[in-house]
Amino acid sequence: MNNKLTTKHLVGLAVLTAVVIVLQFLGSFIRFGVFSISLVLIPIVVGAALYGPLAGAWLGLAFGVAVLLSGDAAAFLAINVPGTLITVLVKGALAGLCAGAVYYVLADQASRQPGAKHNNYPAVIAAAIVCPVVNTGIFLLGCKLFFMDTINAWAEGAGFASAGKFMIFGLVGGNFLFELLFNIILSPLILRIIAIGKKETRS
Repeated sequence: MNNKLTTKHLVGLAVLTAVVIVLQFLGSFIRFGVFSISLVLIPIVVGAALYGPLAGAWLGLAFGVAVLLSGDAAAFLAINVPGTLITVLVKGALAGLCAGAVYYVLADQASRQPGAKHNNYPAVIAAAIVCPVVNTGIFLLGCKLFFMDTINAWAEGAGFASAGKFMIFGLVGGNFLFELLFNIILSPLILRIIAIGKKETRS
């Protein structure tokens, strides 16, 4: 794994950071239920694959900052500011870090296969799946750690039998499925963008 950042890498990372921020603000207008859809996971996966897990973590952190600035976490900030900051920033950073780590492990294994054409598609698919899974998983963990009293009240008010069912079906269900399917469906495009990006960085 090569984590050395050249000037081209820094420029590419800066461009992807801008894309993440713009997409988060655009995505704040698209909602399934209470929260907006995260359109930013694609550039996070691309950056993590091109520049390494640490770059993915940076892009995820930028995503978290954009979430806070866009007002998408306002309901949680009103309840617990430190808990919201920790949850939002950590979930984004870990989503990018884990996506990059999974991509590099699988891509490295594929490159070691004797007599086989180097195929990064499984690595891209895995990274595209891991990113929303980690993002949503850390969000649910943050809810459990910092907001359960409020979530219990929300669940009761929404008519759910338990807070757990409300968290899965009321808070993240539609959003998570959209983000996961969106990433999987666009995986061929992600693979193409990564291939172009790698050619540019080598030139």
